[in-house]
Amino acid sequence: MCLCVERDNDSHHRERTIVKDRFGRLVHATADAVGRPTTFIVAVSAIAVWAIAGPFLRFSNTWQLVINTATTVVTFLVVFLVHKTQNRDAQAIHLKLDELIRANTRARYGLLGLEYRSDQELVQLEAEFEALRDRVIGERQKRSRGPASPRMRPREKSEGDHVSAKI
Repeated sequence: MCLCVERDNDSHHRERTIVKDRFGRLVHATADAVGRPTTFIVAVSAIAVWAIAGPFLRFSNTWQLVINTATTVVTFLVVFLVHKTQNRDAQAIHLKLDELIRANTRARYGLLGLEYRSDQELVQLEAEFEALRDRVIGERQKRSRGPASPRMRPREKSEGDHVSAKI
């Protein structure tokens, strides 16, 4: 009986994997299609046809309902599409960065998985890096006895800095 349960679990896992793979391929293909100029032209053309049809349909409630419904449905679906695509891209970038950190013998392994840290921990780490940057700038200025290049000047804080910590 245990073997049957394991087989059922394996079967269920395979089915879920197949569905996830198909969904991933569909999302990727749709995102690729939505991002093309041709798709934009089709969307603008559809709105133009709708606008031109207005006087012929006496700007009826049905005429308005058509565009409202279509844009609402498309917006609703594209929100999920964009969210899934951004999550996948962010995951891939994090994996690549984690691999670079692991491959660099001088890197701090504590930087792995920063995306899971609290906002306060990220603010503290950012302050450490700002202090490190300022120290490096000072050392370079002492060595060169000239002004720092614009790229290496300490940046001035703006009002929008550390927004995530205020939330």
